[in-house]
Amino acid sequence: MTPPRVAFFGSPAFALPVLEAIRERFEVVLVVAQPDKPVGRGLKLTPPPVAARAVELGLPLAQPKKLRGNLTFEERLRESGADVAVTCAYGKILPGSLLAVPRFGFLNTHTSLLPAYRGAAPIQWALIRGETVTGTTIMQTDEGMDTGPVLLQEALPIAPGWTSIELADALSAQASRLIVDALARLPDLSPTPQDDAQATHAPMLVKEDGFVRWGEGARAVVNRYRGVAAWPQTTAFLNGARLKLSGLSVTQGSGQPGEVLGVDEGGLTVACGVGAVRIQTVQPEARRAQPAQVWAQGAGVAPGTHLGGWEPDPA
Repeated sequence: MTPPRVAFFGSPAFALPVLEAIRERFEVVLVVAQPDKPVGRGLKLTPPPVAARAVELGLPLAQPKKLRGNLTFEERLRESGADVAVTCAYGKILPGSLLAVPRFGFLNTHTSLLPAYRGAAPIQWALIRGETVTGTTIMQTDEGMDTGPVLLQEALPIAPGWTSIELADALSAQASRLIVDALARLPDLSPTPQDDAQATHAPMLVKEDGFVRWGEGARAVVNRYRGVAAWPQTTAFLNGARLKLSGLSVTQGSGQPGEVLGVDEGGLTVACGVGAVRIQTVQPEARRAQPAQVWAQGAGVAPGTHLGGWEPDPA
C-alpha cells in the first residue's frame, strides 16, 4: 500500500511530538489547529503551538473557528488529498460530515486505556484518582465522546513521583510511536468496539478542582496535587487569600484537617483527614513562589494555624 497522506488536527504543545513523528514518515498535506487566542497581560493574539510549528515547517495550515456546517473547510480538507486524518488534543468536536471526508476516516490518539477516562482530561483524572497504570489508545473517531472502536492500545506504568506534567511528556512520546505504527499498518488494523458498560469519564478541569480537600486522606491530597500540577495547580487559603502550593508529599502527623503541624527547613506539615502532607513551596497571590518555611515566617504562620481549602456547597 502507498503510504497514506495525512491531515493532522492538534493545537497544544502536547501534540507537537506526534506531529513531528508523523511528518518524518508520512506526507502531511494539511495541519489544522484552533484559532489564535489573546495571551498574557497584553492579550497579544498568539497562535497555538501546533499552528506556529506548521508555519515554521511551511505546511498548509487551517484554523477554522467552527467545524459544524463549515462547508468551506470540508472542501479544504477534501482538496488536500488526505487519505486519513489524525487528531491529537485538537479540542473541538468533529461533525459526522467531516469524519467521512478522508477515505480512512479520522484516527485519534487518546491518552487513556479506553473505555477508561473518556473526555477532555484523562491524564489529570487518572492521577487524581490514584491510578498506577494508564496508557495510549489509537481509536477510530466517531461522533461520540471517545466512543469509537480501538485500533491499537498500549499500557504505561505511572511513576510514583510523576505529576500531570511528567505523565503528559511520557504519553506524548508513547502516542507518537503508536500513531506511526497505526498509519503504517492501515488498512490492516482490526477495530475492536469499546465496552460502554466499563466506561469512566474525565471531564475538563475547572479552577475549583485545584482547591485542596484537607478532609481527605493525605494520599488523596497528594494525588490531586499531581493531577492539577499543570493547571489549575493546588490552591489553599489563608485569611481569604489564595496560596499556590507545590512539592506536596505524604508524611506522618495528625490533627484537624488543614491544621499546620510544623514548620522547618523541610517545609510545612499540614494535617489531612488521615495523615499529613509536607509542602515545599508556597506562592502567595501576586508574588513569587518561595520556600514554605520562608513564607511561613513572613506570614506569621506557626503550628496551630489553619489553612482553608475546598468547601462543599451546603445541602
